[in-house]
Amino acid sequence: MAISRAQLAKELEPGLNALFGMEYGRYENQHAEIYTTEASDRAFEEEVMLSGFGAAPTKSEGSAISFDNANEAFTARYNHETVALAFSITEEAIEDNLYDRLGSRYTRALARSMAHTKQVKAADVLNNAFTAGASAGGDGVSLCSTAHPLTNGGTFANRPGTDADLNETSLEDALISIAGFVDERGLRIALRGTKLIIPRQLQFVAERLMVSNLRVGTADNDINAIRSMGMLPSGYAVNDFLVDTDAFFILTDTPRGFLHFERSPLNTQMEADFDTGNMRFKARERYSFGFSDPRCVFGTTGA
Repeated sequence: MAISRAQLAKELEPGLNALFGMEYGRYENQHAEIYTTEASDRAFEEEVMLSGFGAAPTKSEGSAISFDNANEAFTARYNHETVALAFSITEEAIEDNLYDRLGSRYTRALARSMAHTKQVKAADVLNNAFTAGASAGGDGVSLCSTAHPLTNGGTFANRPGTDADLNETSLEDALISIAGFVDERGLRIALRGTKLIIPRQLQFVAERLMVSNLRVGTADNDINAIRSMGMLPSGYAVNDFLVDTDAFFILTDTPRGFLHFERSPLNTQMEADFDTGNMRFKARERYSFGFSDPRCVFGTTGA
């Protein structure tokens, strides 16, 4: 009984799928250090920031109680993008038993391409953190700004007035600034820094700053306050897709910060092309990266 093209496709598909899954699973998902992943079942996602209430006023005896309104401050929108790539193997290559060599090689390359694109898109949010315009958040300014508008007419900053390189002083100043964040009505909120996100060029500086028991670069016997006080409890994470070699970011414990919506998880398919006899293999996924509340981070471009 002759082997049909349909039978050959069924013989090839398990091998390709297994190779693809193994390669993608071993890739380091650096976006997981920054984003919380959630499922989505619609074309886009929107999150609305509520302003809450202002400070409660003192009520004098016999006077009427004051009423306040809670308004919508802004809306953060996540537009899902479709990422897909494919390759094909000629009928002649299959006939000459080159599938094992060509198929596995192309499958690994496809996995690397899909993973690379995902990490680039995730890092783009931080790479564009200091640029307004298309990359601006729901409040209309860049992710890291010295003038995020508040509904009470004021502003708050999640970027230093003067950018500085990563060192003991700049890190401590950033943590102090985070502790002073306010909500949309100007009320002090209890936030703290949880993790330092850095490019690979700063990993040795971060290790010395956060792991040393004593202060870095001094002959004194002073303790390392950042370590002894338990600041940045999640440590630091290197992101190899950050393009600014001296920029650094501190994530906070803001409830709705960096989000990764997964509309369609990674899916692979294989089929035979009737006209050419080629075997075609494709990978596709659909997702979005972004942020809702800019209080989720404090960032600086470096000096």
